[in-house]
This record gives sequence, C-alpha cells and structure tokens, in this order.
Amino acid sequence: MRFNRSLSFLFLFFLALFSCQRQSKSKTEKQAFQVDFEKFTLDNGLTVVFHVDKSDPVVAVALTSHVGSAREKEGRTGFAHLFEHLLFLESENLGKGGLDKMSARIGGSGANGSTSRDRTNYYQTVPNDALEKMIWAEADKLGFFINTVTEQVLSKEKQVVKNEKRQSYDNAPYGHTSYVIDQNLYPKGHPYNWQVIGSLEDLQNATLEDVKEFYRRWYVPNNVILTISGDFDPAQAKAWVEKYFGEIKKGEKIPALEKKPVTLAQTKKLYHEDNFARLPELTMTWPSVYMYHPDSYALRTLATLLSDGKKAPFNKVIVDEKQLAGRVNMSQYGSELAGQFTMSIRGYEKVDLNNLHAAVEEAFQRFEKEGFSDADLNRIKTAQEVSFYNGLSSAQGKGFQLAQYAIFAGDPGFISKDIQNMLAVTREDVMRVYQKYIKGKNYVATSFVPKGQTNLILAGSQKASVVEEKIVEGAEEKFDASTQASYTRTPSSFDRTKEPPYGKTPETRVPNVWESKLGNNLKLVGITDREVPLVQFNLRIAGGLLLEDTAKVGVSNLLSELLLKGTKNKTTEELEEAIEALGASISINASEESFTISGRTLARNYQPTMALVQEILLEPRWDAKEFSLIKQQVESQIKQQKANPNSIADNNFRKLLYGKNHILSRNILGSEASVKAITLEDLKNYYTANLSPSLASFQIVGAVDQQEVINSLAGLNQNWKAKEVRLPQYPTPAAPTNSTVYFYDVPGAKQSVLRFGYLALPATHPDFYPAQVMNYILGGGGFASQLTQQLREGKGYTYGIGSNFSGSVLPGPFVIQSGVRSNVTFESADLIKQILQNYGPTYSAQDLEVTKGFLIKSNARAFETMGAKLGMLNNISTFGWPYDYAKRREALVQGMTVAKIKELAQQYVNPNKMYYLVVGDAATQLKKLEQLGFGEPVMLN
Repeated sequence: MRFNRSLSFLFLFFLALFSCQRQSKSKTEKQAFQVDFEKFTLDNGLTVVFHVDKSDPVVAVALTSHVGSAREKEGRTGFAHLFEHLLFLESENLGKGGLDKMSARIGGSGANGSTSRDRTNYYQTVPNDALEKMIWAEADKLGFFINTVTEQVLSKEKQVVKNEKRQSYDNAPYGHTSYVIDQNLYPKGHPYNWQVIGSLEDLQNATLEDVKEFYRRWYVPNNVILTISGDFDPAQAKAWVEKYFGEIKKGEKIPALEKKPVTLAQTKKLYHEDNFARLPELTMTWPSVYMYHPDSYALRTLATLLSDGKKAPFNKVIVDEKQLAGRVNMSQYGSELAGQFTMSIRGYEKVDLNNLHAAVEEAFQRFEKEGFSDADLNRIKTAQEVSFYNGLSSAQGKGFQLAQYAIFAGDPGFISKDIQNMLAVTREDVMRVYQKYIKGKNYVATSFVPKGQTNLILAGSQKASVVEEKIVEGAEEKFDASTQASYTRTPSSFDRTKEPPYGKTPETRVPNVWESKLGNNLKLVGITDREVPLVQFNLRIAGGLLLEDTAKVGVSNLLSELLLKGTKNKTTEELEEAIEALGASISINASEESFTISGRTLARNYQPTMALVQEILLEPRWDAKEFSLIKQQVESQIKQQKANPNSIADNNFRKLLYGKNHILSRNILGSEASVKAITLEDLKNYYTANLSPSLASFQIVGAVDQQEVINSLAGLNQNWKAKEVRLPQYPTPAAPTNSTVYFYDVPGAKQSVLRFGYLALPATHPDFYPAQVMNYILGGGGFASQLTQQLREGKGYTYGIGSNFSGSVLPGPFVIQSGVRSNVTFESADLIKQILQNYGPTYSAQDLEVTKGFLIKSNARAFETMGAKLGMLNNISTFGWPYDYAKRREALVQGMTVAKIKELAQQYVNPNKMYYLVVGDAATQLKKLEQLGFGEPVMLN
C-alpha cells in the first residue's frame, strides 16, 4: 500500500503473516488489512469511492456499470461488449473521437475498458493536473452520449467487434473452448450460457433502438460506480463530481439478480476438430460457486494444490511419470451468479485423450491417498497474499479492487474480509470442497483435436456445435463513419462544451539511482523505494541467442528452463518449496540478446532469496530426467507455434529481416530437429563458456539500500569468477531497396495477420528516440494514431493496429502489425501503404502539439510502479543512457519541429522499402495483393 497510514500497517501485516505461518489457525485469522477509502452517494444514486495515494502525481479514474453479458437478451448476445466500444466514440461535448484526443493531449495511459459477464468498466490513469478534465469527460459519456450514436457509427463498430472476435476466438487455436463449455454447463436461458463476445449473427442483428434501450436501462447513475484513486484533493474532487454528475437523471430501480448455481444431471462429453490446433487438448469443467462464496477460497487453493509445482499430484502423474503433457492448468472461476472449476491439459502430439483422462483419475486418487501438509497450504497462502498485494501496487489496481468489492460484495471495505477469508482456509476446508464439488461429480469434458484426428477424442463424445464463419468477398455492409449526428442537445445547467482547465502541473519525478561495481566486474544499479515492503530485481547477462551455435539453436532457452529444476543440494521440489516459503518468485528467461534471472520477494526475505539465486546460478543440478522433460515440452511449444497465425507471422518476419545466415533469424526455441539434437553436454558447455559477470548487470528496486544489496551479493562476488566472453559480430543485414509481398498460407484463416517493416535502428542511435516521437501519430499513439483512426475507426477493418521501433544494442525493426478481416486483406495493405506515403507530407503542427502533449505529460506516470522503475534501470545499464534520460527526452520533444518530423518520416517510414508479410488464406486473398504494385507475392510455404 502507498497511502502512508496503510503502508506501515501493511508492513506489519507481512511481518505477522510470515512469523506466524507455523502457528495456529486462530492467530492467522486475527490479521487485519484495510485500504483507506471514502464512499458517498449522490442524490441520483451514483456511488463514488475515493482512495488517496500521494506517492505519484497521478490519478486513476474508473467508471464501472453493473451490467455485463448476463443482462443481455437472447438473440442480442455480445451487446454489453458492443456497447462498451460505442461509449468511447463520441458524446455531445467531447465530440467525435474526443475522449481519445483528450487522452493523448493530457498524457493519459489511454482510455480503455473491459466487459465481463457481470460488469463493464472504463478506466484511465492520468497526470493529476487533468483530474477535472477526466471527471467532466466521464460524466459526458454517462449522461450526454446516446444522441450521438447513428446507424453509420453502429455499423462500423459492429465490424470492429466482429474483428475482435475473429482475432481472439475464431482465428486462434482452441478459441471456441469456452463457447462449447458454457453452452453445455449452463442450461438454455441461463445468463452464462452465451459468451461475452457474443455471436457474429447476433452482433450483426443489433439495431440502433437496441442501443438506446440498453443505455436507458443500464447506463444510469444508480447502476454505476465512479472510483478515483491517486494523488488528489478529496474535497475539490467531490465538488467536481457533484458539478458534472449531479444533474444526470436517475434511472429506474434495478433489482438485484438472484444467484443461479447450476448442477449437471450427467457428465457431458463433446469434441471439436480445430483448424488451428496441432495438439489435442482435454478440458474438464465442474459447476462450482459464485464469487466470494465462502467455499470459493478453498476451491482456489485446491486448484493450486492439485496442479501447480513439482509436488502437485497432477504434475507428478501426467507431466513427470506418464509424460502425456507439459503442464496442467486448473482454476476456480467465480462470477456474480455462479462459478466453475476448470482443468485444462494440452497433450503432446497424438496423445490419446482417453489415456490423459485415465491419468486424471489416477492423479485424483493419489491426491485422496497422499493428501497434503500444513506447510504446503501455508506456501500457497503466502503466494496468494503476495499476488494480492502486487495487484494493489498501482493507483489503478486499487481503484479496480474497490469498485469490484463495492459491486459484488456490497462494500469497498470487503478488501479486508477478502484477505481474512484467504488466510482462514484450512486443510479440512480443502478436502471438504473437493468432496462436495469435484469427487464423483458430473462435469463437461471437451476434446479439441487437430483436423482429421478424431481418433484421439474422449470415448462417448458428441460433436460440438460450433459455427464457423465463411470468407466471402464484400459480405460486410457499407458505412460512412464520418457522418455527423443531428440531434437536439441534452439540456444542462451550465455550459458543458468548455473543457475544464488543467490544475497545477506535476513535476516529473525521476527516481534517485545508485550505481556500483563488484570485484568480479558485476555492475550494480539500483533504486531504493520503500513504498511497499517488496524487492524486485533482474540479473541480466548479455548473450542469449546471440551466443548460440546456428547448427543447434535452442540451447539458451533449454538452459533457462533447466536451471530452475533443482540445484546441487536441492531437488526441483525442494527448490520450489524453498522459494515459496519466502513468499518469493524467481524466473529465468533467455531472449535474443540476454539471459536474465528475475525475482520478486518480501524485503525482509531479500537476503535468503538472493542466497537461492546464487545457488541456482552457481550450483546447477544438471538433472538428466528433467532435461528430457523440458525438451519434450519445448518440442510441443514449437508444434503449437506452427498452427498459430501470429507466431507464424513473427517467426517468418524475423527470417525476412535478418536473412537465413544471421542467428537472430532463428526462433529462440529452436526447431524440432535442433531441440532433439541438443544434449545435456551442450547446455553445460554454453553455461561454462558464456555466463560471466563481465557481461552482467544486477538491477534492483525496492525496500533495500545500496549497502544491503552489496552485502547480499558477497557470495556471487567471491564465487562467480569473471571470464572473457566475446559477443559475436554479425554484419547488419541490408534493408530492402524495393518492397516485396510475402505470403504464408493458412487455409481457412478468418483473419489475415500483417507484419510490414524492415530492420531499422539500434536503441543507441541518436535518431532512435526522435523516430519514436515521429511514430506517435503514425501508429505509436493508440487511438491518436492515423493507422488506428483510419483502419479501425474509419473502415472497421481491424480490432487493433500499431507501429513501433524496437531496437536494442543492435538494430531492431520498424514494424506495422495487425490482424485484419480476411476479405479486406488487400484493402488494408493498400490503405497502410497510402498512410505511409502521405504521412510526412501531411504531418501538421496540430499533430506535433498532440505528440508533445502526450510525451511530456505522460512522464508524470512514467515511474509509478516497481516494474517501471526496473525498466528504467535496464535502459540505463544496457544502453548506457544517463540517469535523467526521461528529463532529457522532455527537452528533445520540446525542441522537435514539424520539419524534423517530416525529415524523419521520409528517412524511416518509406513504404517502398519494406517487407510486406501476410499470413492468411491464399485461396481467397493472394491474387489481389498483386495490385499493391510490388510484383507477384512470394509464397513462403
């Protein structure tokens, strides 16, 4: 917690929690926790919750309406989510696209929202000088929106939402799993029987009158909660809320929905042949309990006990012993009216799901026979607690939670009860809910298998009813989204057309950085931050994929996995238990240019956590069985990537950028052949030759000072000896002199995945940040960007599109990426080409003003979280940037001119010198792409 009074209490809470882990249940239950808040209600029924947090000059504002897909009518599924999209577009006083334009000007995080079964929220974090503007804007959305919606606007947004459905569900492996489960778990007429995203048919049938009816019923003050969290004056904010929201009319009384738990009269088994799957997947779902039900806490703990970690019975039986799958996922998912307990296992290639089901039964039997210990339970509770507090580390996180509790628990203060309930779970509770909800109970089982592999499905399965969209040219209705609505303005007691002024400008607070170096050449860089009693760190070693042999790619990734599978004196299980007992998390990641050990822990357990890091790094176990299991899991990942259109695009675009001889053209996972060929000896050789402190930097943020950090690394300083490691020097591939279209065929693809670009600049190049500034209005500014405004908002071709420069110490790509509706693949590519051609010549002073406003003002929230501060340290240590680089960038932006932007655009975003990669359905989309003027497309498969 960051609010001072709660912060000190949280620290004491952590101390108490970890000192009493081995003590009685009663002492654990006595711990209390609270987030200070103020709650009040306007005369029109609007509930308002304030939480003051002075740690950063930002405020998070969220408007949450108690309506989700559960309140929809049958035949209009997906409507709550469609409405969420509409509410961003225009209101009477903000104007068309006004919220997105304002967000860019004020340096906001970007207006966003989400829809669940039971609620819809709209949120943004902004510098605190823009709070009155945000209150004005949110009130305009709630009370002055509906007149601005036209048939044309509705038609366009239907296309955007349908593109979201194609991208997230229809064009993704296993994307229809939830649809099949919910259709069979919840009976017809139950509000959870359909998906939040809805069906394409229902979305298309939505009318303007439906929109108005939905708005009048659900978007009324007495069904909405406004939360404001951050650094602000509550008295002033209260006056603003009264001014802007107070005269919005109250709606009809909305009765509470009764809980609707479900039971299954029999087990249901269904199967689906998935066009994008390459591996069989078994999912089993049991009816359970709604959110915050007393049993929900024990069910959540049960899911973790059964599946998570080396000691879990499902991991032992399915992953380690029978080697049928790489992992098992389990979760308790509670909604407002009902809940479900789900287990999902993606088997290895050609695994018979009947064998997997038998292994599930065996794992349940082992759990019943062997049970679990108090120590197991305490470790899980500790992890849940740390995760809970991490979720409260930002102003937005606290605001979200307060709104959630206010709606679904009836009290924002339920946060303290939620923690108590989590801590109060006993072994008896866990076994009781297992007996009550899982053992011997009916469930829904789905078998999702690759096309033509129905021999792998669970015996007795029936074919699931899944509607597959056909690709038809010109199937979508035409619209003109630029059409202005004509209406009589909603009356107000004051002039709402005037945007409120800024408050006092917050100063960018650049954290104080300390730096040191150990005797073995390990560089240290840190920020002491005592806002929460946590520590977060990275030990980054340059190298990664760069130091691999092109003939055996995949070694660094396998090594990153294997180092966490035990140490010289600890088995995998013992190491996991040691980490969890400290409330810590440790991960290792190999990337194209680095090998990084990352961790997060309680400040009081920092020293023992670093002792474990040292043990992991310097005393590997080199377990042959674990190595074999990891290889199997990685081979499975590679197979899955071959069916995922986005992975296909990323892997093939990398080959185009770097050429076949450059190591960075390779997938860091390797290929199936290379992974099979890699031996344990290869990992040992890589480890011995390449992991050196001379290439390493230790980056740390948290409640520890410089000397504590130096002391904690004494063992590494003494025992990790420096050695010379030379990073290979690969020639920089030449950028294309002419554009060429490349096509990868995925038959039946519902979307085309686009990757357009070329290899551009390293992060150390003097033009790198200026190029990012130039790119803001092109594609880096979200809804402020031309790519989004034209392809999504103007045409409805895509759910999302963006462009960015992503260099490192080596040149990185400029890339435009998107997923577009299949039947507008050429139209999308051609429009992108036109935008690029016109970008420099048409760039205006207004574009520059918006860019400057965002990039300068957004610095107020640049270092709010520990993760953001750690990212800053990584930039400093990796790229050699000065400590105050954020301030220096402000000065660069202030001095930027339109002429300089035009010059940068001409140099770095030339549409005639790029690779154009399309991953989609060749039968319907390939031929038309010749019209781009770049010759006949080159087929890649």
